[in-house]
Amino acid sequence: MTTTTRIKLSLMMFLEFFIWGAWFVTLGTYLLHNLKATGTQVGVAFLTQSIGAIVAPFIIGLIADRFFSAQKILGVLHLLGAALLWHASSAPDFGSFYPNILTYMVLYMPTLALVNSIAFRQMQDPQKEFAPIRVLGTLGWIVAGLTIGWLNWEQTNSLQATFLMAAGASAILGLFSFTLPATPPVKSGQSSSLGDLLGLDAIGLLKNRSYLIFFLASIAICIPLAFYYGFTNPFLNEVGMKAAAGVQSLGQVSELLFMLAIPLFFSKLGVKKMLAIGMAAWVLRYVFFAYGDGLGNYWMLIAGIVLHGVCYDFFFVTGQIYTDNLAGERFKSSAQGFITLATYGVGMLIGTLLSGDIFDKYTLTGGGHDWRMIWLIPAGIAAVVLALFLLLFRERATAPAGQDATVPYGEASAVAPG
Repeated sequence: MTTTTRIKLSLMMFLEFFIWGAWFVTLGTYLLHNLKATGTQVGVAFLTQSIGAIVAPFIIGLIADRFFSAQKILGVLHLLGAALLWHASSAPDFGSFYPNILTYMVLYMPTLALVNSIAFRQMQDPQKEFAPIRVLGTLGWIVAGLTIGWLNWEQTNSLQATFLMAAGASAILGLFSFTLPATPPVKSGQSSSLGDLLGLDAIGLLKNRSYLIFFLASIAICIPLAFYYGFTNPFLNEVGMKAAAGVQSLGQVSELLFMLAIPLFFSKLGVKKMLAIGMAAWVLRYVFFAYGDGLGNYWMLIAGIVLHGVCYDFFFVTGQIYTDNLAGERFKSSAQGFITLATYGVGMLIGTLLSGDIFDKYTLTGGGHDWRMIWLIPAGIAAVVLALFLLLFRERATAPAGQDATVPYGEASAVAPG
């Protein structure tokens, strides 16, 4: 990979996650305070992420893998997204806000798989090359959170500006995408079944028993993840944390540091231990939130935020690399879209509906919320998922979709990455 290509891919990752972090972290607070939404409506708003993730594999399989270059699709989606975010900033109530953000997330979620696909296609050894590039995405999220905290948008009730900031960054990435390395469709001109056209060819990965367990665990662990995305910022603001969005960026600082160490952890620990550590960190994070407060146990809030790096890197980044290794050359885009469906799609869909209901259920009559119960519920869910994963998952070598390997992961040569 040339230095120019590495810089372009790094900037792509920075902008991709800056856009998301610019409005997503404070969305719950914005809806509750600015648009007077209920907890259920907050859950429904975060549900748009899941709807977009469910649609993503179809867009990737139908378009990116077959008809158009991935970088051109990325550019078009972000330019359209910029207009939608701009319009969402002026919505006077939840009813007019929701259609904008729903349409936006249907367009944005496929871009998560597209940036991974564009990056992986330029690499010879993703296990070593992906993390140093992907870490710029984490930096983008951090910069977005620090900007919100520095400008005091939470304290001054000015969170509508987050959508304007995200819109500007989306327009920049939309234009920049057309300068990215050419990533042509890998299955252009091939005859296919309807399922293949829709990107469902990646379902063949589930014939691998190990990957099936990982896939189901990915769905289940994203149920408690929805609590974090939807209600951490309102929680921190309610317990009195100042510049909560900026403090939350400590989670991305942790994510950045752990991501740089992913190649070392990956070779030393292997897939199963990496994924298990990530899920265990989820349990611990929610326990810290349940018993933390803005006074004597403030350290628990900080610890819970910092654990985000372990939660995200050890599960999601490891899962993306694991999926890329198993997918083989032909199905890389479809496979990334497929795991996006499992995590941000199905799992987050269930989680956002559950978290909104739990939030409303534990709203106190005199104001405020029973945050201990709100956080102990996702902690319990994560603990059950971890226990079942440890019991059922068997670490195996990477193999093409549909072939179940028989030796421990890392002891056999992986499918040659693109």
